[in-house]
Parts: sequence; structure tokens; C-alpha cells
Amino acid sequence: MSTTDCFFDTNILVYALSTERAKVNRSDELMDAGGVISVQVLNEFALVARRKYKLDWPLVRARLADLQDIFSVTPLTLETHQRGIEIADRHGFGVYDSMILAAAQLAGCATLFTEDMHDGMTIDGLTIRNPYK
Repeated sequence: MSTTDCFFDTNILVYALSTERAKVNRSDELMDAGGVISVQVLNEFALVARRKYKLDWPLVRARLADLQDIFSVTPLTLETHQRGIEIADRHGFGVYDSMILAAAQLAGCATLFTEDMHDGMTIDGLTIRNPYK
């Protein structure tokens, strides 16, 4: 699996900030290989870093810059939105999870790392994997 085959949901990146050592280590291991994220993931990361972890803006901006160096970042597009809505309707995922799935598919990824969705499920060639199982 090449690094561009893997798309990362926000929760994987956020665990790198947590105090759960096992999840921090696993997240760091996965992130070291790089991969793909979307602008939505950056936005969600900023929200969690500020609200949950109470990081100040300079630290949030620094971490966002680090993430942009590690990962390829895909834009939010009308095509992402349309595919996401289709996925939500067809598979019953929430809108924001569906946008993550759509972004991963449009980026050509084979694997989506997330803790929040159905581990092992494949949707149109994209397999959801919970890396903490």
C-alpha cells in the first residue's frame, strides 16, 4: 500500500494530541507514512484542537502547517459534495462522514483510516479500516 492509497479521517489526526498513549503511538505510526486528507479534515482538526484541547491559535496553525507538509490535501469541491450526498442517501452515513468518504474516493484512495465508521466495509472500492482494532 503506497502512502497515497490511504485517506485519514480527522479522528486519527486528533488522537496524536490525546493522552491515550496506545492511540497516540498508532496514529503517529500511520501518519509517518503520509497519505491524503481533505480541507474538511483540516477544518475539523482546528475545531477539535481549539474546543477540546484548548490549544491557542499559534499552536493550531503550526499543527495545521505540519499536517499540510505530511499529507496531500484534497479540496472541497461541488463534486465532493454531490458524491457525499449520494453516499449518505445510499448507505445511511451522516453528511460529514459521507463527505470524508467521497473525498477519499475522489482522491483515488483504497483505504480510509477512521475509528468512526464500519470497519471492513467497502464502498465503491474504498475500504474502511479502524487502525485501533
